[in-house]
Amino acid sequence: MFPVMRKQHSIKAGLPPGSLVFVGERRVETTSIQVMTYSEDLFSEFTASTPQEAARGISEASVTWINIIGLHDTGIIQQAGDEFAVHPLVLEDIVNTGQRPKFEDQGNLLFMVLRMLYRQPPVTGAIISEQVSLLIGRNVLVTFQEMEADVFDTIRNRIRAGGGRIRQMGADYLAYALLDAIVDNYFSVLEDLDEKIESAQQSALEAPVPATLHHIHNLKRELVSVRRHLWPLREAVSAFHKSDSTLLTRDLTPYLHDVHEHTFQVLDTLESMREMISSALETYMSSVSNRMNEIMKVLTIISTIFIPLTFIAGIYGMNFEYMPELSWPLGYAATLGFMGITAAAMVMFFKRRHWL
Repeated sequence: MFPVMRKQHSIKAGLPPGSLVFVGERRVETTSIQVMTYSEDLFSEFTASTPQEAARGISEASVTWINIIGLHDTGIIQQAGDEFAVHPLVLEDIVNTGQRPKFEDQGNLLFMVLRMLYRQPPVTGAIISEQVSLLIGRNVLVTFQEMEADVFDTIRNRIRAGGGRIRQMGADYLAYALLDAIVDNYFSVLEDLDEKIESAQQSALEAPVPATLHHIHNLKRELVSVRRHLWPLREAVSAFHKSDSTLLTRDLTPYLHDVHEHTFQVLDTLESMREMISSALETYMSSVSNRMNEIMKVLTIISTIFIPLTFIAGIYGMNFEYMPELSWPLGYAATLGFMGITAAAMVMFFKRRHWL
């Protein structure tokens, strides 16, 4: 499910830059704010009613992850912007869910827009495309999501369990972990598409029916949509990787390099799958063409067999008064026998030439 934003942009026409106007599909009833505060020795989790309440636990000794779910309530988004001194143009980008993935260094904050893809339950359902915005500060990470479903449950569980590296690192590492989860899930989406493409290729070869062509075009459209999100994501990850902001520690460099490499791997996989879907389409057209050729060959052979038979029947259908066979008692049977022998001889000739 890839939302189209072209028509919705018209509601912003004429408004001054930085105007908070929600552009997109409302996917939750009410906006919620989830807060996680943790360090190596402590952990707390709660749901806040306002951004101000969520920000009370921010300290130098811990990391605070504030996750705002639901972008339609621009009042809460504005409160978050006021609380963390976010530029109005950044807030405008957050509530515009048709944004291209990007990375910006705002000085006191790092801003990222990402595109998160995952399969709608069940796994065979449509691909959900959701915009996720990140504000990375010192000891705080604020994320903005369109809906509650995401690919971050493993990260939340790691924070709650207290194991691994995440509880020992800062907010920049948490941002990397979320980015890595989003990129890794692209692999999952593409693996699922790969299975569907292989199935479509088999169907195109064995059962080239119109439904197969429709399925191939749906898969091609999904690949185009994934590619449209993935190319700018690669640029955003590259800019994040190359950033010299003081909000990013040197310890994070190898991890950012790793996720940067993953984006290239996803792109390579995507390009291979585009070739596969093109091959499936060519296989379908070839199969349809071959079946049509077989049908035309059979019809041509049948027509060819009936040409001499029609000629014979045409001669005796001229109704001239003086035709020698008209008064012959065995003329009818002899003519039919001759026509049968002619047809049989032609069939034997076609089989010998492997035309039938």
